[in-house]
Amino acid sequence: MTQLPITPSPEGAGPTIGPSTQPSITEPTAAGGRRAAMPFIMLTVLIDMMSIGLIIPVLPALVGTFTGSRADQTFWYGATTFAFSIANFFTSPVLGGLSDRFGRRPVLLVGFCALAISFFVTALATALWMLIAVRLFSGAMQSNASVANAYVADISAPAERAKRFGMLGAMFGVGFILGPVMGGLLGAIDLHLPFFAAGALALLNLVYGYFVLPESLPLNRRRPFGRKALNPFASLVDLSQLKGVGLLVAVICCSGLAQFILYTTWVLYTTFKFGWGPAQNGWSLFAIGVMSALVQGVLLGRLLKRFSPQRLAIVGLVSSTLAFIAWGASTQGWMMFAVIIGNLLGFTVTASIQSIISNAADASTQGRTLGAVSALNSLMAVIAPMIGAPLLAMVSHLPMGDWRIGAPFYFCAALQFAALVLAWVHFRGARRHRLAAAASGSTV
Repeated sequence: MTQLPITPSPEGAGPTIGPSTQPSITEPTAAGGRRAAMPFIMLTVLIDMMSIGLIIPVLPALVGTFTGSRADQTFWYGATTFAFSIANFFTSPVLGGLSDRFGRRPVLLVGFCALAISFFVTALATALWMLIAVRLFSGAMQSNASVANAYVADISAPAERAKRFGMLGAMFGVGFILGPVMGGLLGAIDLHLPFFAAGALALLNLVYGYFVLPESLPLNRRRPFGRKALNPFASLVDLSQLKGVGLLVAVICCSGLAQFILYTTWVLYTTFKFGWGPAQNGWSLFAIGVMSALVQGVLLGRLLKRFSPQRLAIVGLVSSTLAFIAWGASTQGWMMFAVIIGNLLGFTVTASIQSIISNAADASTQGRTLGAVSALNSLMAVIAPMIGAPLLAMVSHLPMGDWRIGAPFYFCAALQFAALVLAWVHFRGARRHRLAAAASGSTV
């Protein structure tokens, strides 16, 4: 499992075509004298992902307490996922634009507060409509991942971004090491307990962010918040028109849709196929977190010394395509763990593509640009439950171990293969363009 920026011109003008100007990156000094640096944001992301990871093994089971059948459980779990994603799609570019205007820190603090409220309300929910309402609120009020990525872009030179996005991805992985296991163990005691624990962690992050986390975006690199930021579709158009991005938007769409279908169906799939409960699902997510942290935190920097981000993205998409097929065809639980370990290079895709897109945006628009990427992923997360949940519901009546229960994963493999083809075409075309430009320059 892996997850996944245009140089907009001033408000009212079209996107800038041509090389963007990248001012030198220095780590800004916060008001309290601390310099914005990777350790600050890495700890923030770690706590954030631990709080989110805590609820993953138990949210489907909590939804199941309000339903009477597997098909209903699948449908309403898809509805809660849809509620978060649709709200996040419309607000991610807005929050990214606000972070370009007012700084990353205040937007992150709002996100931590929203998470804490949503977890506590979920723990106390007595009806399905309450779960859906609080997911709408949470999706609308926080875009922590994209703002954290913009924070990293603020303090990193372009050549360092792939490695630093990998370091940030490693913190996501460590959060998935600790969070789901804790959630699985606490959920085995009481389904509501992980939500109270997650709310407490989100409050801890709010306190840490308020007193410790420095701002990364200096005043001279902030930009006005325009009405265009209120339109998520406009941000996606800008993203697609940024020079050097092109087909990568479609790559993000296909790969992102595959990942979100996987996220939507993973816990219910393993429950239906292997009879797993919160504890087993927690350990499977623990394995994913270990691999993510190992690859992005340790191996990615070494791989980037030998291979370009483009080549890593291609190889990672090949690995991910094969992994989806293998997950769907697995007939025993241990096979899921074997595929997680085997999909080593699949964890390089997000950081590789994100660094390519981030380097195409200028220093003053990282929040809006990465907010657009987040909105694109949120749009895929909107679509995912409308595809994954019905596919899984169609095969939910089959006996445990039946290979056909893997239908959602086979569809994901097709999406990843499409992403692979699109990325290969894009990188090959970009290479031809560079060679032609170099040859033209040499004849002048």
